[in-house]
Amino acid sequence: MDITLGVVLGLIAWFVMRYFVAGFYVIDQNQRAVLTTCGRAERLAGATTLDLPMSEALDEHERERYAYPQVRVIQPGFYWKWPWQQVHRVSIATNTMNMAYDPDEPRANEGGTILDAVTKDQLNIGLDGQIRFRVAESNLYAYLFGVKRPISHVMGYFVSVLRERIANFESPPVAHVGTPGELSSAEAAATYGVSINDLRKNLRDLNEHMDRECRSSVARYGMVLDASLITGIDPPSEVESALAAINTAHNQVSSDISLAQAAADQKIVQSKRAVEIETLKAQAEIEPLDRMATQLESLKQSGPGVLKAYVRNVRMSLFGRSDRAFVEVNT
Repeated sequence: MDITLGVVLGLIAWFVMRYFVAGFYVIDQNQRAVLTTCGRAERLAGATTLDLPMSEALDEHERERYAYPQVRVIQPGFYWKWPWQQVHRVSIATNTMNMAYDPDEPRANEGGTILDAVTKDQLNIGLDGQIRFRVAESNLYAYLFGVKRPISHVMGYFVSVLRERIANFESPPVAHVGTPGELSSAEAAATYGVSINDLRKNLRDLNEHMDRECRSSVARYGMVLDASLITGIDPPSEVESALAAINTAHNQVSSDISLAQAAADQKIVQSKRAVEIETLKAQAEIEPLDRMATQLESLKQSGPGVLKAYVRNVRMSLFGRSDRAFVEVNT
């Protein structure tokens, strides 16, 4: 009897510990969770990801494919669950990863350090950089149940978009002075230059393009790409010296053009100053004549004999200051 009672009490204690005490769980501050009952997550009635702003990044043909249900997200705290329920925890902390890392094959891309790509002029280059990502709290269903390995899908999507952009990237041409938007073939070739140089000069535009194109990853895979930062674009070693020579030549030409432009601007400024000085001198010589003409006009209007008297007085003043005078005599 005592043995039977002990077995019963032991079974009761095991049941309490197994299904009641062990049912308590804690969600940390940097975690979110989804509770499933018999394998089914608790959903918000009638709500899908198409009701959220994230769906704006999807095309029309993608909206039906990525219409995931919204589920109840468990916030940080202390909870209890039934034995037939299961807790799926995820970390929402921001993570950083090399863009060349392959989650399915870590040894690929030179051990996840350099990502290969081909430019529009068939030049093989190596890309180096990082991406920041985190799990989207608003689309945990896609992350937990939509795809098997979300990080693999996100990295594959990012790499495909990046390689497509590299293969078709062209630096926007600079319009010719005087004829905006029109360039000759020689000017266009000089403006576009070598594709790798265009990429290096437009890294910021390339990063911004990747950020825009990857906005749909939230609705697709439940992961947010916070930012992509491409820091290095390196050509193959066999063309590195050729590119260095091309860049040196371009820099020398740019320097010569800048010096010539500066010299021309200086001469233009000097010419403008010389014209201003000569103009002021001419005005200084004309001003007394204008005043004299105005004075003579006033004297003429004063009377018929006033002007003759003025001329006689001026002539007498000149004779008084002269040492010698020549008078013409009619014979």
